[in-house]
Amino acid sequence: MDSFRIDVPQHDLEDLRRRLDATRWPADGPGEDWERGVPVRYLRDLAEYWGTRFDWRAAERELNAVPQFTTEIDGATVHFVHARSPEPGARPLLLTHSWPGSVVEFLDVIGPLTDPRSHGGDPADAFHVVAPSIPGHGFSGPPAGPGWGVEKVAAAWAELMAGLGYDGYFTGGGDWGSLISLQLGRIDAEHVLGAHVSMVLTTPSGDPAELAGLDATDGARLAAFGHFDAVGSGYMKIQSTRPDTVSFGLADSPTGQLAWVVEKFQEWNTSAKVPEDVVTRDRLLTNASIYWLTATGGSAAQMYYESAAHLGALFTPGVELPPVEVPIAVAAFGEDPAAPIRAFAERDHPTIVRWTEIERGGHFGALERPDDFVADVRAFARQVCGS
Repeated sequence: MDSFRIDVPQHDLEDLRRRLDATRWPADGPGEDWERGVPVRYLRDLAEYWGTRFDWRAAERELNAVPQFTTEIDGATVHFVHARSPEPGARPLLLTHSWPGSVVEFLDVIGPLTDPRSHGGDPADAFHVVAPSIPGHGFSGPPAGPGWGVEKVAAAWAELMAGLGYDGYFTGGGDWGSLISLQLGRIDAEHVLGAHVSMVLTTPSGDPAELAGLDATDGARLAAFGHFDAVGSGYMKIQSTRPDTVSFGLADSPTGQLAWVVEKFQEWNTSAKVPEDVVTRDRLLTNASIYWLTATGGSAAQMYYESAAHLGALFTPGVELPPVEVPIAVAAFGEDPAAPIRAFAERDHPTIVRWTEIERGGHFGALERPDDFVADVRAFARQVCGS
């Protein structure tokens, strides 16, 4: 394993500004606001800020304040944050980011998780935090070959944690982080102490009585899932079938890539009128800059192609993956259009031992609501470990 420090060449930042200045803008669409995607007037303003006022070097310093490393696993270079706690009894915690996210999602939770004593918490709640970049994303870079879907990433994470000397660990995250955490609970149950997730993909069994028994919250979430499938899943279908084609625009146009990434921060929080309603502009652009400066917009899309069979099993009634054999905690963020349906989640995952409804926060829970995320992870670990 090698130490890693981010140091983007200045000419890459100058190239970014040049490309932003040279953007050929489309005409405004005929729809209103965000109903057909990212509005031109919004993205013009955000791109102008990115090119003239956003300070990548400040973001780089913040990222470099956290210990980072790289290692090779199964032919792929894996970048990861490894922030060890000063507390001798700290428990290991593996956190996996989302799409279109990155390790930026965890910048505001690493301090409270690793050093609760310095953040007004109980030292007994301390964790050693490991936060890898999924191969194909950010500083992990594109993998050398195919196959890097949910199952292979989970196997790589199990190898990573063993290589770091952690015999038992918690795992967690949202979006891909949820799927990978649950998969770790299938394949590495001997070492995974528990999985903390915010997304549990489930479908109705087809039994009318099951639908009739849903409460108002779960009924609304089922309707939201139907709307997502009909209107909001275009990105997933493209990336699951034609990731190579979409990669050209993502690699060549920072403005195009910016639209592709930031749209989800607005769309995946039901109260957000613009992405900055839930995430600061500089955080949004730090995340987008990582995709651009590493040229991984296209390789990140490959994760959907490689995970198509896994996703298909989750979305197909009657098809069952092996059971998750470890305790599961679900943090259901109330403004997430993909918030889990409790009746279905508990039907499919009998090892759910904790369910927390968190009123605010959308799909990127750790980034949007870091205090709520930290509190729930701590409570879950106490529940599982009995202290």
